[in-house]
Amino acid sequence: MVTKQPVTARFHKPSEDLAGFFTSFYTAEFAPVPGALLTDRLHPEWGGLRIFDGETPQSQIGVHPVLADADLVLTGPSSGPLHFTIGRTHMWGIGFLPLGWATFVGQPAATYANTVHNGRTTNDFAHFVPLADQLLEASKASAADHFAIMEEFFLKEAPRFGNLDPRIQTIHTALIEPELPDVSELAELCGVHPRTLERLSLRYFGFSPKLLLRRQRFMRSLTRYMLDPSLRWIGAIDSHYVDQSHFVRDCHDFLGMAPSEYAGLDHPILAAFMQERKRVLGSPVQTLDAPPTL
Repeated sequence: MVTKQPVTARFHKPSEDLAGFFTSFYTAEFAPVPGALLTDRLHPEWGGLRIFDGETPQSQIGVHPVLADADLVLTGPSSGPLHFTIGRTHMWGIGFLPLGWATFVGQPAATYANTVHNGRTTNDFAHFVPLADQLLEASKASAADHFAIMEEFFLKEAPRFGNLDPRIQTIHTALIEPELPDVSELAELCGVHPRTLERLSLRYFGFSPKLLLRRQRFMRSLTRYMLDPSLRWIGAIDSHYVDQSHFVRDCHDFLGMAPSEYAGLDHPILAAFMQERKRVLGSPVQTLDAPPTL
């Protein structure tokens, strides 16, 4: 007898016209055994939009209130884990690159950093309600049809905010360099004054340059471990860490617990998403995605 996996995911690479704005479009099926719930802690990432057809999740980042009973959920860029509990449901998801957040959300990223919101009751996200309604009305259609609805919405129907600031792509490209610079080097690499870099980082990326660089370093280590636990933490730690205690401090900051605690948790959602995302898109997590050249 073949047992159905509790989480199945399918990723779609956005078309060339949208590639600079989104990490991916995706669908997922959550099918725990009857009466059970799936729970996980999702790692720090860029902002995202999720739509649910079925049981709605309970979501929380940090000490902010738990969001429940929302079928359209907007999450800002995060530097901590998203606690996520859900029953049987179908989900559609959209991951925003920083340029996509600036273009289609149009609000300062720092305003919504580390928060989760009901898209139907938050005015700044009301323009995504028609997309949610379209997908829910077409819930019986194929995944290909659902991805086509997403593409059509962002190509033709979604409002766009402001002019594109080319410095967003410049900063993003520098952030994913293998040899991570320090803040002053990052500013020099991007051709901006450090104070300007601070302002741009908060507006378009949600966090200070220093925190963004720390998050990148940590996510590289976390990703290595999640894809190959046989490495153990000591084998996954990025070379930019001074020592293991340095990494442990970051683990507490970005995951809220020690590495051994995180390793001991079951990750039914995160593991399924990372493996499939890497297979289809070549990158296991949003924060390691390179911004396409527009």
